[in-house]
Amino acid sequence: MNRRFCLTLDLKDDLNLIAEYKKYHENVWPEITASIKDSGVEDLELYLLGTRMFMIMEVNDQFSFEQKREADLRNPKVQEWEQLMCRFQQALPWARPGEKWLLMQRIFKLT
Repeated sequence: MNRRFCLTLDLKDDLNLIAEYKKYHENVWPEITASIKDSGVEDLELYLLGTRMFMIMEVNDQFSFEQKREADLRNPKVQEWEQLMCRFQQALPWARPGEKWLLMQRIFKLT
């Protein structure tokens, strides 16, 4: 059974940087998409409004945030991508040091 997670972060408030960030996401490196899929992510979507990013992840039973984090730390290409993306991203005010994407809490679901 798939699970869904929603995460958020902010981009730096610079139209040129935002345009460049969007351009990178038109052609994400194949090593990055492979690492996402290999971790158990079945589907992933990114949305943007102003500077606020929103990510929806559908994951399988094998997915673990901790295992994904550990695999990413061992993957030089993922580390290169993350360093590049840091140029565009900024932490939310309530993020701890080193945190970027923060897990959102669902407060309503229409059934």
